[in-house]
Amino acid sequence: MELSSVEKEFFMREAIKEAKKAEAKLEVPIGAVVVLNGEIIGRGHNVRELTHDATTHAEMIAIREANQHLGNWRLEDTQLFVTLEPCPMCSGAMILSRVKELYYGAPDPKGGTAGTLMNLLGDERFNHQVDIEKGLLEEECAALLTDFFRMLRARKKAAKQAQKELEEKED
Repeated sequence: MELSSVEKEFFMREAIKEAKKAEAKLEVPIGAVVVLNGEIIGRGHNVRELTHDATTHAEMIAIREANQHLGNWRLEDTQLFVTLEPCPMCSGAMILSRVKELYYGAPDPKGGTAGTLMNLLGDERFNHQVDIEKGLLEEECAALLTDFFRMLRARKKAAKQAQKELEEKED
């Protein structure tokens, strides 16, 4: 199913909503949705800190939910929308579950495997390749991350300052 630009934007905004759920939990704000025939069949957002589980990335959770929804490990003819370019683990899950298309917002210069560092999803050595469209609502997706990490640094600085002031009062 070919998606219109309006549909693509709608689904990326749904992924952004998921990212904001992660942010509310003080998780890195990344969100994902899996779509089949114009319907969201899987949603996810990062919960790695809460679960103490490195595999609970937004994409992994959305893929797992979509698998359960369909009762099948194959996600053929699906689209996955995610706010940040996928890491190697998430790209591997997309290949293994046969996701047809990936749409991502912001590139990930530290771990992106949908074209930034490498392109696992288009590697013809695998038995399945995923079509990629990058930069969908890129500025908005990137701002989620920038603002989140700016907030974390400010909190850390404030806590350090408060600790310093407390120590000075004790002296």
